[in-house]
Amino acid sequence: YSLISLPLGHKASEAALQMAADRGAMKPLPGKLSHVRAARMRTKVGELDRTLVVVESEELLKGQKRGIAVALRKAKKELRKFERLIEKGRITHSQLEQRVQKTLAREHLSTFVVTNVGGTDKAPTLRWRVDDALRRHLEQTRLGRRVLCTDRHNWSTARIVSGFRGQWNVEELFRRAKKGGVVPWGPSHQWTDGALRLHTFATVLGLMLVSLARLALKTDASARQTMKNLGDIRATLVRTATGKPGRRPTVMLAPELTTQQRRAVKVFDLERWFPTILSCMTREAVDP
Repeated sequence: YSLISLPLGHKASEAALQMAADRGAMKPLPGKLSHVRAARMRTKVGELDRTLVVVESEELLKGQKRGIAVALRKAKKELRKFERLIEKGRITHSQLEQRVQKTLAREHLSTFVVTNVGGTDKAPTLRWRVDDALRRHLEQTRLGRRVLCTDRHNWSTARIVSGFRGQWNVEELFRRAKKGGVVPWGPSHQWTDGALRLHTFATVLGLMLVSLARLALKTDASARQTMKNLGDIRATLVRTATGKPGRRPTVMLAPELTTQQRRAVKVFDLERWFPTILSCMTREAVDP
């Protein structure tokens, strides 16, 4: 069968996103995917009859919004730089158009940053503004959304989403092993074949442990977020002052735990290795 993610710039994707933008089109999925909203339609993709599913991802939305915020700060800095070049007469109309277009080519900026390049070739003018309404429309209709395409018309929407996530999980394992991933393969300071094989085995073992931890916790959080939650379970070692000579006694202070972290303490039997943590299990969980 065929189950892929269509580029959002595809004509069929544009039609699906437009359909999903209608009020009430995006509906929660049943069962374990009740936190996910999706909409579906059947249409032609080129010459092929396909079912398209628009699915939301909160994690993707947050990441895209962070990327847009960073890109917008850089773009504003560049646009102000262009204004100074115009005042000094050091940029032509054609150069200004090209540089403005290049500046707004990142992260959907051209969708909501409105610009107007006017004037003559030797005395150009530039007016620009950030349209908050267009930015909100982008966030509500495009950001955080994927368009899935399949030939399995008889599958439920939930099954299509689950099937795609299954494929995505395999691809995610390779991403985790890349630089900057949860369990990166490199840097490797090995030079012999045997050492490289051992290094690779350790990386695969780490990937397996991360996957097993997620399965044991039965969480829908990403691998990165799961590892962050586990890594934040830390105690504080305090050295007390007695005013007497000799080694100062220490006291281990238990951390404040979120609901997810309390679950991890029970699932992995952490109190066996970290008895101090039991003292915080009687207190209320803190908000993450």
